[in-house]
Amino acid sequence: MSTIRILPDILSNKIAAGEIVNRPGSVVKELLENALDAESTKVLVEVEKGGKSLIRVSDNGTGMNHDDALLCVERFATSKIQKDNDLFSIKTFGFRGEALPSIAAVSRFNLITRDDASETAISIRIDGGKMVKVAETGAPRGTMVSVSQIFFNTPARRKFLKSINTEMGHIADVVSSMAMAHFQIQFRLVHNANIVKQWLPVSDPFDRIAEVMGKNLKSDLYPVSFFKDGIKISGAIGSPRIYRSTSRSMYLYVNGRFIRDRLIQHAIFKGYHQRLMKGQFPVAVIFLEIPPDQVDVNVHPTKNEVRFSEQRIIYDIVSNVIKESLRLRERPFSSSGKQTSSEKFPSFSISETPRTFYRPAVNVSEECDLVTDISTTTESAAILSENVREPGILQNKTPTVSDIYKTKPEFPVQQTIWEERQLESMKVIGQCHDSYIIIESPDGLILVDQHAAHERIVYERLKNRSTDLISKAQQLLVPETFDLGFSDAAVLEKIIPHFEQIGLLIEPFGGNTFIVKTVPQMLEGQEMQPIIREIIEKIQEVGVLPDINGAFDECLKLMACHGAIRAHHALSEKQIQELLIQLDACENPSNCPHGRPTCIRWSLKFIEKSFHRIL
Repeated sequence: MSTIRILPDILSNKIAAGEIVNRPGSVVKELLENALDAESTKVLVEVEKGGKSLIRVSDNGTGMNHDDALLCVERFATSKIQKDNDLFSIKTFGFRGEALPSIAAVSRFNLITRDDASETAISIRIDGGKMVKVAETGAPRGTMVSVSQIFFNTPARRKFLKSINTEMGHIADVVSSMAMAHFQIQFRLVHNANIVKQWLPVSDPFDRIAEVMGKNLKSDLYPVSFFKDGIKISGAIGSPRIYRSTSRSMYLYVNGRFIRDRLIQHAIFKGYHQRLMKGQFPVAVIFLEIPPDQVDVNVHPTKNEVRFSEQRIIYDIVSNVIKESLRLRERPFSSSGKQTSSEKFPSFSISETPRTFYRPAVNVSEECDLVTDISTTTESAAILSENVREPGILQNKTPTVSDIYKTKPEFPVQQTIWEERQLESMKVIGQCHDSYIIIESPDGLILVDQHAAHERIVYERLKNRSTDLISKAQQLLVPETFDLGFSDAAVLEKIIPHFEQIGLLIEPFGGNTFIVKTVPQMLEGQEMQPIIREIIEKIQEVGVLPDINGAFDECLKLMACHGAIRAHHALSEKQIQELLIQLDACENPSNCPHGRPTCIRWSLKFIEKSFHRIL
């Protein structure tokens, strides 16, 4: 008896569904692509319980007649391709003929459709891959597909579905990514009978991009444009100062199809070369239009991946277009090559305060509170303090004189200076490049990274979540409002109580809009929206559950980084003194919250050996 057999259609469709349908969001994607291929101008997506109970996509497209409707739910039935060569010049979204039968195999499926030539619509009901009813019905031109109880007949897969908010977040991401690429089409997303978002048709694609990405980002989005030899690039890229901590805000499209492509992603990073640090991701929406015969979209069943026939050409074009767009938009710095300091950071004048001074006796009660008095201006991500540190320090390696003279003296051993907590009492020589505090210790020389040191101070203040922080919270005269996506809003709502503990008061303002009413004093004057977005991204990366406190600790590190003084800011003698006092008082003064050292030390013996004064 033969052990090899042909699989039944229902079983093979379930297997195909495993490749195409892995969550409600992938169902929405496939149905939206069919609606776009049908030349729809209005699309309605209705969802219940994050798609677990119901997904319904309705459009006003061309629709189908009775015969085509019956054929479309058969596997490998498609109107998009007819011969071999069609596979290599795909101009539509859906073409494999697997989506509808695969979806119908793992759900209770209902299709109602009518074209202009038909007097009545046809209704087809399929339960778990079995056709149970076909009937005529009344309906306008177009198509409505209802998918209920997804994975009801495959419980092993249904148990892997996430929470309602998580699944709804994925659906919202799918619809918004589609809406971004098709600005002339109206999209409406409804969840549990409530309108989540509606995008009306616009004449300018840049307006749709700004609407999806957030209107408050519009002034920081730069349009990109290129056309040559049949290759067209359009869209928008973000200023380096609105970077993200994940790649979720990088949207890539090829011939209108949303994709994930490492080649184009890397080309975007190259375009931002030396403008972003490691771990920072740009905001970018790139539409690439290329002759269909130069791109293969049949690489993966979900069609999220593509392959280019001329990869190097595409890579170079994308990176160069972004680089040039950024160059044209960048504003020059001052003649000194540094950003202008705010009033709270007056220039360190040698005539007013000499660079070399001894630390006098300090009455802490009379001193300024560094967290209060040392604030920071909003700076471009391209000149963050981490971006200007010496390579040796970035590698946690102490630079030596031998790097210049090619000698090989004994390398200094990192030693702790915190056992006696007496950094504040040592002789302060001054600042190096307005970034590093130079201190003469009894047995050598110490360099303190002012940003890393203050970051540690601010982090421990936030970590303690003391009532003092709340009492010093600043109420905004003009509350700051901002919009978030569905999934981002769900995350923020969960962590609002944690924010209140550190003096950051955020309240819902209807829909996915929020309002900031008070901020911690050390963040006064900062725009909160980009900080909050970065915090949300970090929580999504770390995971909200099961350890919300662990995820929130990552957020405190981000807030500390934003609230700390930067490199290239001249500090007064008084500010330096207070910085050292507060650093001495920290629980862990030797490292910033991210693990970088706050200071490095050279022993006198090492210095003398470096100059060959001793052997």
